[in-house]
Formats: sequence, C-alpha cells, structure tokens
Amino acid sequence: RIATAVARRARGWRMRVLYHARSRHPDIEVEPFAATRVSLDEGLAEADFVSLHCPLTDETHHLIGARELDLMKPTAVLVNTSRGPVVDESALAEALRSGAISAAGLDVYEHEPIVHPGLLALDNAFLLPHLGSATHEDRSWMTRTCVENVVAALGGKDPPNLVGKR
Repeated sequence: RIATAVARRARGWRMRVLYHARSRHPDIEVEPFAATRVSLDEGLAEADFVSLHCPLTDETHHLIGARELDLMKPTAVLVNTSRGPVVDESALAEALRSGAISAAGLDVYEHEPIVHPGLLALDNAFLLPHLGSATHEDRSWMTRTCVENVVAALGGKDPPNLVGKR
C-alpha cells in the first residue's frame, strides 16, 4: 500500500514509475500508474529517485549495498522508509561522500536508534527520526489494533496480530 501511495504521488508530478518486486502487480501497470516492472539492476540504473518499500527478510537484508549503489546515476536520490538493514549504511555513506549518488533520505536506520556516523557528517544525507508512522491516521490505527489484541487476549482468544507461537 505504501509503494502504491508513493507511485500515486510520483505520477502527480508526472514522473515515470518503475517498480521491482518478487511478483508482478498488473493493477499498477495500467493507468493511473502505468508502472513498468523492471529488474532491480535495471531500476537502479534508470531511476532518478529510488524509494524502498520492502519488508526486512534474509533476501532484503543489505538489498542496497556498494554494488547496487554503483549502478545508480550520480544524480540519483535514494529514499529508505522501509527497514533500516535493507541498506548497507557504510556503503551508502561512502557513495554519498564520493558523489556516486547525489543524496539519500532515511527515516529508518540499520542499527536504530544509532545512525551511522558517516551519514551524520554529510550535507547530502537527510535524516529523520523514524517519523513514517507519525500520522494521525496511523497512530489511531495502531491504537485500535492494540486495543483489539488486548481485548482478545483478556477474553481468552488469540490476539488478531499474534506474532510467534503460543
């Protein structure tokens, strides 16, 4: 849902939308998005802005490292609002320092709450304190979800958002 919302905004700015995903999403390949599915390497090489919206899994840990950053245009901007360890921050700090890419915007960090010191020293690293969920709607949804889980647990039922085995 987040990637689709970003694509909607990008189209509002008349940006061409490319996407990389494990599976095809035909619903965004038609108007109003008209997105084009590409390989990760293709997308990194072609994109002016790379916005990451993936879960953290074994496959996505350091999905963006030195090799991937080297594929990007020197004018490209990387945005990570997904999970911190999706990006190798040491490689990112070096790519930003050397001019391999133009800028990066991060709302999540590899070793949160610690921010890589190399990023802190850079004028082209835009760093936010994990504000991605700080909207009224999201906080209301999180509160409702919490209450639903507590009510279920107190009622002897499995909470709807149970993580792990009971």
